[in-house]
Amino acid sequence: MLFDLSLLGWTASRAAELPDGTVPGRVSRVDRGAAEVIAADGRHRVKYGARVRRASADDPVALPCVGDWAALSELPEGRYELDLVLPRHTAFVRGGVSRDSRGGLSGDGQGQVLAANVDVVFVAEPSMHSNDYADLGRIERLVALAWESGGTPVVLVTKSDLFEQGLDELLADVRTAAPGVDVHAVSSLLGDGVELARGYLEGARTAVVLGPSGAGKSTLVNALAGDGVMETQQVRAGDGRGRHTTVHRELIPLPDGGLIIDTPGIRRVGLYEMSQGVDLVFADIEELAGGCRFDDCGHDSEPGCAVQEAVASGELPERRLQSWRKLQREAAWMAARTDARLRKDLQSKWKIIHKEMRRAGRNRP
Repeated sequence: MLFDLSLLGWTASRAAELPDGTVPGRVSRVDRGAAEVIAADGRHRVKYGARVRRASADDPVALPCVGDWAALSELPEGRYELDLVLPRHTAFVRGGVSRDSRGGLSGDGQGQVLAANVDVVFVAEPSMHSNDYADLGRIERLVALAWESGGTPVVLVTKSDLFEQGLDELLADVRTAAPGVDVHAVSSLLGDGVELARGYLEGARTAVVLGPSGAGKSTLVNALAGDGVMETQQVRAGDGRGRHTTVHRELIPLPDGGLIIDTPGIRRVGLYEMSQGVDLVFADIEELAGGCRFDDCGHDSEPGCAVQEAVASGELPERRLQSWRKLQREAAWMAARTDARLRKDLQSKWKIIHKEMRRAGRNRP
């Protein structure tokens, strides 16, 4: 099957970045040490070249990921090798957060790229989960990461057909948690809101769908694709939790134009090198902070704090201020971990250099 790469997002500016003697391909799926790419002459499974392996050994963020544009070199036997990842215009990166031996959260300061060259980030949050309402704190976290990626966040409150009453009030709460972001109710099974989502993918725009297991991400992808391209499962009975249907990220070209990346359910998303994302999500708090008596007000117990006054008056929900504090602390913690890793890497490199210098000195006649 042949592909028109312009329908996959290939542009003249990207062509200028392509090294001589290589052909372009877009990464549609990644496995260990190999990737599936879509090139003009079809789909290919390719292994990583030496340059890619060296770059990723120094920094896992350099590993090819779904959505990347890559330079492919043709091997003598007619196969392709992924020689170089072209510069990413946007990248959705989550921090390297894991569980330590004591069960607590730890971070290695390294990130993981979930998707690259994404124009739109669909934050899918079910209207109901675990017999409760949508998780506003999770929406704030994912929207912050979406802003940081360079893509445009859009919140989709999914499974709206299951919400019997109060949907308008729920949407109002979600809009408060994501100021300046488009928010839509979607029922993929009934088709409600699907065309609104499709409108964000006009031309060759790429979207990624993020959210917890059971949010209906794969069902939404199927509705947009007009076919059962992704397997779906129902929420588990008893606890209301979603099952992991999608076990890998995959780039899917849509028949009416545009592309979408389905992702596995995300239990924990750590912040990574966060600078403006949190500020954009909490633009209301940033605006209120302009009225604080002190420029470095922490919005805790300082006198003349406009943010605390807004909480006391009911203008700002206490939950939102607590969420802001949590994400601010985590962003600062991840930044410190990243700095510590960079210092450690630099020290290791200098140790190697000094060792080689001493060895050269001993061997000098």
